[in-house]
Amino acid sequence: MVAEKVNEVVVIKSKEKRYRGQTLESLKSLDVRELTKFLPARSRRSILRNFDVIEKFVKSCERKIERKKRIRTHLRDLVIVPKLVGMNIGVHNGRNFQDVNITMEMIGHRLGEFTLTRTRVKHSSAGVGATKGSKTIKK
Repeated sequence: MVAEKVNEVVVIKSKEKRYRGQTLESLKSLDVRELTKFLPARSRRSILRNFDVIEKFVKSCERKIERKKRIRTHLRDLVIVPKLVGMNIGVHNGRNFQDVNITMEMIGHRLGEFTLTRTRVKHSSAGVGATKGSKTIKK
């Protein structure tokens, strides 16, 4: 938060979110390959090798938004770029599609990081035959 004094009245401005010193609008205007200057090494290398796949995915997302269709994908290894921020994408977790709302903090990460493939094990009471006493059912 930034505070300014205007005629002895304190006005508080909310600080806009930035990614490595760049605003979201400036990052969205960059090409996918130009964006790599601001990303960590692992994401940078992945984008430089698969920039055509990422550009194709972003274009298909924009087309689906125009037609008001749901965006669904199996590409769990896709690196999130600024052009995807604000979109709601269904990412496949092996069984179904989980919706992920892309935010500014997710840039540089992969889609699969936000949809877990394994659920937490919930143990209940033992079933019939699990113990010696439960082998014979009392009538």
